[in-house]
Formats: sequence, structure tokens, C-alpha cells
Amino acid sequence: MRGGIFVGGAATRMGGRPKGLLAAPSGETIVARWQRLFAEVGLPCVLVGARAEYAQLGIPVVADEPPGAGPLGGLAGLLAGGSAIAVACDMPYVSVTLLRRLVEGPPAPILAPRRQGRWEPLFARYDAVVLAAVRSRLATGRLGLQGLLDEAGAEELVVSTSEWAELEDWDTLEP
Repeated sequence: MRGGIFVGGAATRMGGRPKGLLAAPSGETIVARWQRLFAEVGLPCVLVGARAEYAQLGIPVVADEPPGAGPLGGLAGLLAGGSAIAVACDMPYVSVTLLRRLVEGPPAPILAPRRQGRWEPLFARYDAVVLAAVRSRLATGRLGLQGLLDEAGAEELVVSTSEWAELEDWDTLEP
């Protein structure tokens, strides 16, 4: 298993600035923070999505399969290498404890938190068997991750109110 940090988005809400290169409250970039957290739970990490701004980091990159299909294309590329944890590059608050709970949670095709009926697909553990469902959805133009989690039999990782605060993301230049 490996951790995939999704960095391929256009960052339109950020004026084109790559979110993963913003400084987390810890002072390191969000991507460097994710890389450290993955190392703490014993997982190698890759960047999912080819963005030139991240090239200098020296982290292996997994391209979207196919390009232009959004996060589902990134997930196809990531799962082509086996089971994985998928995380968004704009979550600067996740603790190693919460990440460890996701990694070590009960077996399931997909394990992810869910709030008010909506999954958190980019803080989720995906078994490699899900790749077939991902490819099927890509082939039929159904690109939504919510539908994938519903169809593929995702199980809920129950999180507390304080853990939901850890899953907040950045959609503006201000933390």
C-alpha cells in the first residue's frame, strides 16, 4: 500500500497557486507534511497528477489515467499500482492518529468518513479491487467519486467532531 497525494487540480479558487505548496500551520508545505505523515505510518507516497510546480520535490508522480478525467482519473492511475490511501493536497490539519486509524481500519473495498450522507473520497483507503469499478465509471463517463464509493461498497470510518475539524481543507489563500 502507498499514499497518494492528489495535486492535479487547477487550483482555480487559489488563483492558480498549487495548494499543496502552501505552508501548513506546522511551517512545512502541506505536501511535505503529508509525506512525513505517510512515513510515520510506514507508507511510501506519490503525487497524483502531473503539475510542474511540484517537480522540484523529488516525489514520484502518478499520472491521471486518462488525463482530464478529474480525481477519478487520478484514482485510476493510483490504483494501477495496488491498494492505496488517497488524500487531498489541501488538508493541513490531519493528525498521524487519524491517518493511522484510516490505514489500520477494518477491511473494506473502500474505507472513508461520511458526513450528512456525503463521503470524503480524498481521505479514504481504496483496495486494488476497486480499480475495475473506477475503469467502468471512466468508460461510461460517470466521473463522480460519490457514486463510486456508493457503488463499490464503501464502509464508513466513523470520525468524531474534533476529527472532522482535522479534515477541513483550504479553498482560499488564508488558512
